[in-house]
Amino acid sequence: MEDQEKVLKYLVSVEKIAVEILADKREIVMLDKRRNQNREALRDMSKSSQHKCWVTVGSVLIKHNAEATKALLEADQKQLNIDINKLRSDLKVKVNNLRDLEMQPPVPGLMLVPMSQKETEGLSRAG
Repeated sequence: MEDQEKVLKYLVSVEKIAVEILADKREIVMLDKRRNQNREALRDMSKSSQHKCWVTVGSVLIKHNAEATKALLEADQKQLNIDINKLRSDLKVKVNNLRDLEMQPPVPGLMLVPMSQKETEGLSRAG
């Protein structure tokens, strides 16, 4: 009876982390889609010479100043980048936790971090 409870707790914890990983992946895809739509809108606005543009806010269309709209889209792009990067870094930790529960070694190279500019300069000077 006690072994069954341990197995059940183990399966529940594995399933919980797996569901969180899948939800985070879906969230990243949705945010990336929105980021691409913003990028397309910014590109169209840079080609256009109009002073006013139509913006959708929820289900409402509003005629708005083009420069202010461009600033809003750029701010939204920055926030989307921050959110996506945070989800990706959290996803790495969750994947490693899941692999720990499954008693598998961590994914090689998953937690690699790019070299800083100082490190790059130091390597270029040394070699």
